[in-house]
Amino acid sequence: MNIIAPSILAADFSKLGEECLDVLEKGAQWIHFDVMDGHFVPNISVGIPVLASLSKAVPDAFYDVHLMIDDPVTYSPDFAAAGADLITFHLEAPCDTMAAIEKIRALGCRVGLALKPGTPAEEIYPYLPLVDMALVMTVEPGFGGQKFMADMCPKVAAIKARALELDLAELIIQVDGGIAPSTAPQVAAAGANCFVAGSSVFGAADRRAAISDMQKA
Repeated sequence: MNIIAPSILAADFSKLGEECLDVLEKGAQWIHFDVMDGHFVPNISVGIPVLASLSKAVPDAFYDVHLMIDDPVTYSPDFAAAGADLITFHLEAPCDTMAAIEKIRALGCRVGLALKPGTPAEEIYPYLPLVDMALVMTVEPGFGGQKFMADMCPKVAAIKARALELDLAELIIQVDGGIAPSTAPQVAAAGANCFVAGSSVFGAADRRAAISDMQKA
C-alpha cells in the first residue's frame, strides 16, 4: 500500500492535534513534520516543543520528521525524544552523512536521506543500503504550496532501479512537493510509494477522497 503522509505545514496550527487526528482517521498513515532552521533553507517552521506537544496529543501517530537543517547530528536526539519515529535529513547538509545516519539509527529511529532537486540521484546510491527511506524533493525545499516538478520523476525511477539492483525491495521512496491526486500517479509510476501532501490534503473539501485518490495512484 502507498503511504500518504500529510504535511503539517498546511494544517491549521490553532488546532493542530485535531487536524492530525482528522487526516489519520480519513486514511493517512503518517504525519509529516517539516523542520526548517532558516539557514539550510530560507524559512523557519516548527521545532522540538511542537513535536513533543503533538505526540502527546496524538500518541499513536507515526511521526515522519523531515529535518531541513544544517546540523541533524546535534538535534536528532531531541527530536527522537519528542516523538519522532523516522528522521530524515538532507544529503546536502553541511554535516558528516555517515555520522548522522549512525546517530539516528542509534536513537532507535528509522532513517531517511533527502535530495534537493539539483542533486543527482547517483549521490545517494552509496547510502541506500544504510537507510530506510530516500526522499526526492519535487520542489525546492523551504516553502509549501509550490508547483510540482515533473522532471524529478526520472530521479525517482533511477533510485528505484538502483534499490532493486541492490536487493533493497523494502526501501521506501518518498516524494515531497506539489503532490496531489493529479501528480501522484506520475511519481508512483516512477517508483515512489510514500507521498507527502500538504494543501492537497489539509486544504481539501473532502480529505477522505483526496487521500483515497492518492492511494489509488
